[in-house]
Amino acid sequence: MEENATGTIIIAALSALGPSQISALTASISSLFHFHRRRLSFLLSSHALFSLSLHHLRSLTLHQKSRLIARHLLSILSHLSRFLHPRTTRMPPYVANVLYGRDLDSVLLLLLLCELHQHDPELLKTLSPTDWRASLSNYVSDATLTLSGVGFTNSETLIEFIEVVRKCRRFVDVMGCGDRKEGREVAASVAAVVALPSVEVQQGGKECVVCKEEMRQGRDVCELPCEHRFHWMCILPWLVKRNTCPCCRHRLPTDDLYGEIERQWAVLVKIGAGYF
Repeated sequence: MEENATGTIIIAALSALGPSQISALTASISSLFHFHRRRLSFLLSSHALFSLSLHHLRSLTLHQKSRLIARHLLSILSHLSRFLHPRTTRMPPYVANVLYGRDLDSVLLLLLLCELHQHDPELLKTLSPTDWRASLSNYVSDATLTLSGVGFTNSETLIEFIEVVRKCRRFVDVMGCGDRKEGREVAASVAAVVALPSVEVQQGGKECVVCKEEMRQGRDVCELPCEHRFHWMCILPWLVKRNTCPCCRHRLPTDDLYGEIERQWAVLVKIGAGYF
């Protein structure tokens, strides 16, 4: 995806929010970035913690680094999704890939190393890894850290949010291509399926599109977030294999990392398209 397109899509989706929602969103993002800044500052101030985090990061394969950044991207996108999907508040928040502890330190360090490399491609090459901490600390103190977002206005915080998403998506697009096959089917999240409501059919005559049989009056059936209804015994086997509605292809949350990123991104594209 072109980098400029990422910002355009997010800005278009934000057009769906009112002023109070924008303020709440930016407060949420600022809090997240402030936490990231504190973690990174602590990491850079501690020789022992920095060494452990760097050792762990260097032990990861390219595939594992890609998944780490993808989990970070999904965690960030989920902040925006909660404000854009008021109709799906009954669905459980997607928290399976939220980063904590060593993984969070590693991804923040990885992104900072990439940022420093982009700023000065030769610097890290001329230093031994034991000297990287001092160079990173100097860079952070001399430049505005893109992950901070502290003390910014709403617009500046959103710009920093877009920048982080853009960088993460670029890494995921380049490094995670092996896990992202176009058109592949992924199962719906177990938590999302468990949260689906059971509703009573008030008027018979409509058929379940899976089995082609009538949903009889008085019977309890499953209702998806898109409001299409199905027999429970029909839709459950379907959702074990795919996270889409059989009628309209609306996508439910999934436990598949890359599938969930694409689901949330597709929603952003759809929402943004409705405001232009």
